[in-house]
Formats: sequence, C-alpha cells, structure tokens
Amino acid sequence: MKNIKIEIKWAIIFAIMTLLWMVLEKAVGLHDAHIDKHVIYTNFIAVPAIAVYVFGLLDKRKNFYHGKMTYLQGFISGMIITAFVTVLSPLTQYITSTFITPDYFQNAIAYGVSSGKTTQEAAEAYFNLENYIIQGLIGAPIMGLLTTAIVSIFTQKK
Repeated sequence: MKNIKIEIKWAIIFAIMTLLWMVLEKAVGLHDAHIDKHVIYTNFIAVPAIAVYVFGLLDKRKNFYHGKMTYLQGFISGMIITAFVTVLSPLTQYITSTFITPDYFQNAIAYGVSSGKTTQEAAEAYFNLENYIIQGLIGAPIMGLLTTAIVSIFTQKK
C-alpha cells in the first residue's frame, strides 16, 4: 500500500477535480440554459485531467523514484492512477447526478428531443445515471491508458 500511496492521492485529486468541473459546468449553465453548448465545452475537462496525470507522475518521480523514472515506471504508475480513477468514477457520477446537477438528465433529454437530434426513447436510454456510470467505467480506463502512454514520455527522466 505504501508503494501506491502517491497514485491513490492523485486519483482522489482527479475525482475532486472532476466534481469541481461539474460544479463549474453547472454554474455557467451548460447543464440547463446553455445545454446546447455542453457537447463542445465539456471536452475541455481534458486540460485539467491531463494536468493531474502530469503532476501525479512528477510527484511519483520526485518522491518515490528520487528524481529518476523510466517510461515503464511512469506508465505503471499512471495505470495505477487510472485504476483508482475508474473505481471512483461511479461515485463521482452519483455525486454529480444526485447533488451537483440533479436536473441534467431531464434537461439533456428535453434538449435532444426538442432539437430533433434524438427520439424520447433513445434520449431516455442514453441520459440516465446507469448509462453514465457504465460509460465512466469504460471511458476512464481507455482515456487513462492513452493519457498515461503520452504523459509517461514527458515525465521520464534518467
């Protein structure tokens, strides 16, 4: 457990960052008044998400590997962060959907149907907590793998 303490810390930071991002999206109206722009602006979460991985791997390099870290060591560390982020993703989605923005799914369904982009049935099947939890459990490891593979290149140091 002591060997992965840094990864657990950064996975928790990632989860907190995600919740803060959801608060920001809600505050600027992307979950209601400006839901038509949500699909564009929600992708900008990639910037702080990548930053968390960079800081996490730099922390691991400095405080565990004493300033030196191979690509493989960074990659393994990043994948451990990803594993914990994936485990935390249902909780962050639940908190988001229940406390931060409880009307998001209803708003997204209404927008999708009224804009003619989808049917009521398809929107209801897509915009719900269960589906978003499944998406998180699939998306987190995929995006974590890609992010880790790239960030590990830049954080290695011999």
